[in-house]
Amino acid sequence: MAADAVGSNDASPNADALDESPFLLACRRKPVPHTPVWFMRQAGRSLPEYLRLREGVPMLESCTRPEMIVEITLQPVRRYAVDAAIFFSDIMVPLRAIGVDLDIKPGVGPVIADPIRDAAGLEALRPLVPDDVPYVTEAVAGLTGELGATPLIGFAGGPFTLASYLIEGGPSKNHDRTKAMMYGEPELWATMMDRLADLTIAFLKVQVAAGASAVQVFDSWVGAVAPQDYRESVLPHTSRIFAEAEALGVPRIHFGVGTGELLGLMGEAGADVVGVDWRVPLDEAVRRVEPGKALQGNLDPALLFAPWETVEHRARDVLARGRTAEGHIFNLGHGVLPSTNPDVLARLADLVHEASSEY
Repeated sequence: MAADAVGSNDASPNADALDESPFLLACRRKPVPHTPVWFMRQAGRSLPEYLRLREGVPMLESCTRPEMIVEITLQPVRRYAVDAAIFFSDIMVPLRAIGVDLDIKPGVGPVIADPIRDAAGLEALRPLVPDDVPYVTEAVAGLTGELGATPLIGFAGGPFTLASYLIEGGPSKNHDRTKAMMYGEPELWATMMDRLADLTIAFLKVQVAAGASAVQVFDSWVGAVAPQDYRESVLPHTSRIFAEAEALGVPRIHFGVGTGELLGLMGEAGADVVGVDWRVPLDEAVRRVEPGKALQGNLDPALLFAPWETVEHRARDVLARGRTAEGHIFNLGHGVLPSTNPDVLARLADLVHEASSEY
């Protein structure tokens, strides 16, 4: 699979232009003409055209319609001067594809019909094969043709975050049942994490084989774990994901929320780029992450509701701190909030390009 994935990118007529894209150059810590920018959740709920298209279509169903996936992925690329597109999907898609009974309920989030809390429950976590997600292959292939020299980022959920949803049965503030398994049933926990790591690896491989130019692992809620517990109970599984993804030949990004105390460990996990949320300044993140990594981030998404003068000031500050990193990709510290004004995002993308070009 790895050889096929790399070959699919090399065979593209846009391969040379892709390799020279500011986003991929920054991921690889090479000189860039300007700081590249994209926004987590740029494809989705803040765009009126997205809301019109999705009207009456459940979230998980929209993630299985190739034409809809392509259109939603392209919508922000048309609106903003972003340097990369992010594949429209959801971290729960591969779980649903292997038969886990789940739904994404509006205003709630992922809800699992039968939470996994014992060894018998693990039988639901079978391996993912490409035929489970033909709509992903079709959509990615269609997107790479439409995007031309603009890279497409594929993604998957990190094992802790997926485990939390499966164990809790839905979103959780404290992840109490998840941590109880991690602390009290380490063998069961390790088995679950192994299977989820396999799922993540397989989902990333499908996307890269179809033409994705980079991948991001969203371990969104792993910031709930203390550093020692991360090292012992999460890092081995995350490291395996990034080690196997290395053979795909595309940049690998690692992101979580509230992970300031884990940034060094997240760097150790093996990604090329470490995503930083808004809580830690980028120059401080440089000190916490081992050398040889690019950084991504990290404007607070809530700042986009402030007056433009404030947005500009804080964005320039992020750019200045980002220049201390070996490579910097401008992004928000988490996803675009639903009521964000798209015009502000467009203006921000232009500012990032203009301001960084000055240096």
